Amino acid sequence: MPRLVHDRITWLAYAQLGLWGFFLYGFGPVVPLLRDEQGTSAAVAGLHSTGLAVGALAGGALFAPAARRFGRKPTIWLGLAGVAAGVGAFSLLRPLPATLAVVILISTAGTLLVSGVNVVLTARHGPVAPAALAEANAACAGMGILAPLAIGLSVNAGWGWRPAMAVVVALIALVALAALAFRVRGPKTATAVAAPRVTVVVPRSGRRLPRAYWIAWVLMGVTGSIEVCLSLWTADVLRSHAGMAPGAASAAVAAIVCGMFVGRLAGGRVALRFRPVPLLLTALSVSLAGFTVFWVATAGWLAVAGLVVLGLGNALHYPLAISLALAVAGDAADQAAGWSAYSMGVGFGIAPVALGWVADGVGPHLAFLLLPGFIATAVLLAVRLGRALPAPAPVEQPATAPV
Repeated sequence: MPRLVHDRITWLAYAQLGLWGFFLYGFGPVVPLLRDEQGTSAAVAGLHSTGLAVGALAGGALFAPAARRFGRKPTIWLGLAGVAAGVGAFSLLRPLPATLAVVILISTAGTLLVSGVNVVLTARHGPVAPAALAEANAACAGMGILAPLAIGLSVNAGWGWRPAMAVVVALIALVALAALAFRVRGPKTATAVAAPRVTVVVPRSGRRLPRAYWIAWVLMGVTGSIEVCLSLWTADVLRSHAGMAPGAASAAVAAIVCGMFVGRLAGGRVALRFRPVPLLLTALSVSLAGFTVFWVATAGWLAVAGLVVLGLGNALHYPLAISLALAVAGDAADQAAGWSAYSMGVGFGIAPVALGWVADGVGPHLAFLLLPGFIATAVLLAVRLGRALPAPAPVEQPATAPV
């Protein structure tokens, strides 16, 4: 069985992605509080989520040229610096146009960070990259559990949400100082290993991405749609169908993130033993089972249990899809990472609006039946992706390539 080696560069990548997770999962609880401050409607406040999608598109366009110009690791630090500056401004500014603009900036910088971490871990770990990416996203989800708790404590103490959100600036500075203190720079070249149990030859001329990449690209958009719809609309279903109080329903959304955290920790080890596509199909089946329990439950505790199972399944959707996408991209990994942000941006920008539009007509509980449709679509795409991948071949003698 291949082994995942946790060197300093790997731990640093985990920490960097965790910093993004603190902002991303803390952002959801902040939007309603910001709406109250600004005196806007829910629809207008929701433009901040649209800002995240716009920033993801911008970051996706910028990553490949930035990585070519500065290198992958400096691009990650550039992204973190942008997140720190943006969160600092977000914690100070109050007018709606200013907060919308700052959210776009944060999302752009965050996409540079996420794309860079994905490529660095894929290049560094090759056949075991799915395990590394699962663990990195576990760190992201773990910080995502802490962020809402910090915001809640800050609000209850009468300080508002801003000091808690600003914590991420201090954490970014702390990680940067730790990287300097431990001299985590990385070698100029690193061992380039084969993709996760797939052998792919990508023509260097024109840097064309293969058909398997674009299947994985659509798959990321579909599974991203599942995650963002759950993040934005689950509390409404818990209130309207499971009879939970508004505060308890909002807090219960953390059950999904808890499930994702546990699923990604365990999934990192499971990914060392099983091929990515069958594992992805299993994860989608777990998601469907968890959704079924959540959707039919009329008792709050049972609905929350379904959400935990749903999070366990969702945990591996993105890590496996992005690892396959970057694996089949070959020497066009930077370009592939940039384009992957477009997929997530499209999913995040369209799916919540579509579900909200349906919910206006039939209610949030019935509207949530769109999610099994997303899961079924993801299953079909995963099967098609498995057929499009080249047959596995033994890993050849490693060569050297830049990280």
